Amino acid sequence: MNLLERITVNSDVLVGKPVIRGMKISVDQILKALAAGLTEAEILDDYPELEKDDIKAALLYASKLLESEKIFTIDA
Repeated sequence: MNLLERITVNSDVLVGKPVIRGMKISVDQILKALAAGLTEAEILDDYPELEKDDIKAALLYASKLLESEKIFTIDA
């Protein structure tokens, strides 16, 4: 399974936010937990329905979004 296939978007789940495999666990929840210093093991303990590849998928999803980001400078 392609990691990105683990990320789903459905307007009926968390108002269309990207989530893990249709569950009510959003990509941003995973990213915020990692940013707060939680380890992969701690996240998996907190969310037993998650798998290691779900965390990898969240990171890959975020990196793909940033990969295409363009920054423009505007002179005031």
